[in-house]
Amino acid sequence: MQDAETAREQLPAHTLRVAGVVDDSIVDGPGLRFSVFVQGCPHHCPGCHNPQTHPFEGGTLMTVEELLGRFTGNPLLRGVTFSGGEPFCQPGPLAELGRLVHEAGGDVYCYTGYTYEQLLQNPDPDVQALLGETDVLVDGPFLLEQRDLTLTFRGSANQRLIDVKESQRQGRAVELRLDD
Repeated sequence: MQDAETAREQLPAHTLRVAGVVDDSIVDGPGLRFSVFVQGCPHHCPGCHNPQTHPFEGGTLMTVEELLGRFTGNPLLRGVTFSGGEPFCQPGPLAELGRLVHEAGGDVYCYTGYTYEQLLQNPDPDVQALLGETDVLVDGPFLLEQRDLTLTFRGSANQRLIDVKESQRQGRAVELRLDD
């Protein structure tokens, strides 16, 4: 099985390995969203909602421009959500897509099995770029024993909705409280 680094090195620039997209999701963040599910995940969380995204092989190659065109082609969309798989295994092209989505007036939600603190410590400039283009990070692995279907935009109680921009300003993880 390929690891994330090997899979990344084999892709052409501005290209993602995508497991699928949802053109108009209402469950992957606020408002109507364009959701991109990337292919490949090292976490393999028991009970994962998308286990078909775990292998780094497969999926469909899509360019940043192609995905952006699908987002900008629907004026009703509020933003883009990156999910997976693990988006931080393909951070460079997703950071670029996030930047372009922001330029087009949208927001960016990103789901990850890593914690915000783990991502901050990652020295990869592409990881930092993706984090910087993320408005809200849904962080932490899915934990089956903490599964809670009443939570907004996440599957288990350990996962947090992190306001990334405010967290960067304050130098600590700042959580959004949507369930209160």
